[in-house]
Amino acid sequence: MGLDVPEMKELLHPTMPLQYGDQDDIGKVGGARHLSSVLPAVSSAIGHPIATPVHPSPEGLQAALNLPDADSAVVVLVDGLGFWNLATRAGHVPYLRSLLNEPLNQPPMTTCLPSTTVAAMGVFGTGTCPGLTGMTGYTQLNPENGLISQMIQFRDALDPLDLQRQPTVFEQLVAQDVRVTSCGLPRFRDSALTRAALRGSVYQSANHSRQRVLDTAKAAREPGLTYLYIRDVDKVGHHHGWDTPEWIAALESADALLALLHRSLPKGTLVVIVADHGMVAADPAQRIDIACEPVLNEGVELVGGEPRAVMLYARKDVAPEAIAERWRTRLGDLATVMTREEAIGAGLFGEVDNRVRPMIGDLLVLAHDRVTLVDSRIQIDAATRLPGVHGSSTVLETRIPCLIDLV
Repeated sequence: MGLDVPEMKELLHPTMPLQYGDQDDIGKVGGARHLSSVLPAVSSAIGHPIATPVHPSPEGLQAALNLPDADSAVVVLVDGLGFWNLATRAGHVPYLRSLLNEPLNQPPMTTCLPSTTVAAMGVFGTGTCPGLTGMTGYTQLNPENGLISQMIQFRDALDPLDLQRQPTVFEQLVAQDVRVTSCGLPRFRDSALTRAALRGSVYQSANHSRQRVLDTAKAAREPGLTYLYIRDVDKVGHHHGWDTPEWIAALESADALLALLHRSLPKGTLVVIVADHGMVAADPAQRIDIACEPVLNEGVELVGGEPRAVMLYARKDVAPEAIAERWRTRLGDLATVMTREEAIGAGLFGEVDNRVRPMIGDLLVLAHDRVTLVDSRIQIDAATRLPGVHGSSTVLETRIPCLIDLV
């Protein structure tokens, strides 16, 4: 059964509110079908259920996601592979298309807000939420040194183990003597992001993507959990834009790797393919440079986040509400502007630990349509003009696949 892809206007529509937890409430998105539920659900499927503060019933999540029991499971995260990005070009990907054609795999899953890799990997790895992991955006305030931290490399950030204190699902499975293996690039073995969000597994590295797939299949011969990360769809999307020939080629390559994985795995292996976020094509005509707009600068001490999800930190003597009013007046329907308290109250970050609260901006600005909000004072020019972006609350950015394949 094929999928009807909505019009782009609908895909660029903001979606609120977000919910965390095991229940699915009418009028909200997320719940059991949320990126945070994947590893707890899989842990139940392999017979070692791991509950988290957000998801107390991994068995219920397994049922909600329709995951069969299996001795061995492989979870693949394809960076940047939004559900509707994929569905739009399903004709190029025979293996993924075969999964998308199954009714089981057609309801999209929801990622976190901001819909960005740092926040999403924390949510994925721990089965919790940004308000507990402290990983709230691409860049965010480090309250200990007063600097804006870049959270991919954790530049000017707290130590990964100090910032992200939630136990990972990998750690908790290993504590139950379950085999957990991660297959990735050598450079990510001991990276700050790995230590923060994905610590606990035995890490097998290889430079070539085909070898990583074969290593994954070999590890999966033993009972337990194997994790594989595929990055190029996101990397190419940022530099060329999604739905370009270059992006389609990267998508085709990812599909070929996943098909190879399917052919190489032992019979009875459970495969779950997910992503961390989708992607929007930026419109250069809708680029707003904060550095050139005095009304947007007034009262702002620091700018964090990223072009689709800006976090503003107010000067001590300025009320965030006053900044919010100026931004709302200037941007109108180009963005949603919320104070920190409004965003937390709406559940955007899930449960928020008191120590994490100051890391979140005094204001959160989520871009609409194909708008980008950049700051040429602190970003290099190329970073302010990326053709492919993500981070906001649109359907295109927040809906991700959860594709199930029992080999």
